[in-house]
Amino acid sequence: MSILIDFGRDTEFSFERRLRGYVGAVARAVGVGLESCTLDVGTPAAAYIALDWRLTRFPEHDLALVWDEVHGWAAAIEDATGATVLAYLGGDVFPDPRAVVRFLAAVRADDPDAGELEAPILREAGDHEQLLALLPEAVRR
Repeated sequence: MSILIDFGRDTEFSFERRLRGYVGAVARAVGVGLESCTLDVGTPAAAYIALDWRLTRFPEHDLALVWDEVHGWAAAIEDATGATVLAYLGGDVFPDPRAVVRFLAAVRADDPDAGELEAPILREAGDHEQLLALLPEAVRR
């Protein structure tokens, strides 16, 4: 009997599973469930969390958190053409969910020091095995 092991598929499965857990932890921390999230494990890997809030300065637009493996987390507003980033959290590709909550609270409070206006380059896209190593194994709730 011959057994073929596809190590790349195992890495991708583990990466998707752990990324889903991390994004879920961030979603719970900001007060929404997984039904508000989408995940793209392609290159670049990305996530989207729809929020039930609007900002006073953009009352006609929904607020969302967006993440990708190059720039990390950002707060964005939605319109008919897509998402427009307002600010980037910066710092870490996978910050603790509590840091994302603090960033979002600052954005919602119109804090001028909430995040960065320019998109930070935190890493190059690709290499999910390297990203898997950066992802926390268990995220605090």
